[in-house]
Amino acid sequence: MDLKIGVIKGDGIGPEIVAEAMKVLNKVGDTYGHTIEYTQLLMGGASIDVNGTPLTDETVALARASGAVLMGSIGGDAKTSPWYKLEPSKRPEAGLLKIRKELGLFANLRPAVLYDELRGACPLKEEITEGGFDMMIMRELTGGLYFGERRTVEENGVMTAYDSLTYNENEIRRIAKRGFDIAMKRRKKVTSVDKANVLDSSRLWRKVVEEVAAGYPEVALEHMLVDNCAMQLVKDPKQFDVILTENMFGDILSDEASMVTGSIGMLASASLNETKFGLYEPSGGSAPDIAGKGIANPIATILSAAMMLRFSFDLDREAQAIEAAVERALAEGYRTIDIMSEGKKQVGTEEMGDLIARYIG
Repeated sequence: MDLKIGVIKGDGIGPEIVAEAMKVLNKVGDTYGHTIEYTQLLMGGASIDVNGTPLTDETVALARASGAVLMGSIGGDAKTSPWYKLEPSKRPEAGLLKIRKELGLFANLRPAVLYDELRGACPLKEEITEGGFDMMIMRELTGGLYFGERRTVEENGVMTAYDSLTYNENEIRRIAKRGFDIAMKRRKKVTSVDKANVLDSSRLWRKVVEEVAAGYPEVALEHMLVDNCAMQLVKDPKQFDVILTENMFGDILSDEASMVTGSIGMLASASLNETKFGLYEPSGGSAPDIAGKGIANPIATILSAAMMLRFSFDLDREAQAIEAAVERALAEGYRTIDIMSEGKKQVGTEEMGDLIARYIG
């Protein structure tokens, strides 16, 4: 199979961790008989330095022509980087919002997996985490509060800010369908998270999700208020399979879920549109303080590449090979500094990539 992959190396540790993911992808290609064509793209601070803007129309067109895009981390140090002296629409993260909108990336998938080998890094009690856990947070990505109308005005001598939270039934239905489709490939349970006791948008969300659920009789559906879900994530994370929720709630809950796994450096993510196209990136930030030191954990980016093979190219066997290679590296005691514990073998970014690539096949 010929795979056309756009590559956004990004900022900070982005180029280092993307290089390791590409190394693993190349080993997959050699092992399973695939050819891979990479197109290098600029976005974020790297694009600002070259083009004066975080995302160009040319980059969007090249991304759209790819089968999928693999991306590193975007952004820099907000206190010291000149990028953050620019107006908000010109800063690195503005490129993320724009590319999501331009490419119709409405569905964000963030798996939160606690490997049994890493349960000691989890901040929760051992009786809660024994055996690990595996959930998928499905976040609607192009609607809701972040994309609603906003304004700040002076009213009767008082500065007042307005942000509009808006969803229509079509936006809710398409993310719900994607969530139930993912659940069918997992443990067949969806927890739909809302604030239906207060918000009209959440009441519509709940109504449409129930309509979609009727078409998936094999999938168990439960509703949960967002404040309760935040509590349950630290009380009993093993209860969750697929968490389906709107944009802002998903933003908050996915970060909470990432921390109960022990390290954000382990967590992949995918943003999908209505076709097979997706943008795949690690959940963590650009970590400019450790850039160039060779200590960043590349596993999240490598697992993002596995998600890309599964969801954009339908290569489940190859995705499983990457995931198994990651598990083998952990089982044999190899750790980057962020997940290091007593008695384990500390390795750097490049060595971890070498190990995982070696274990493919």
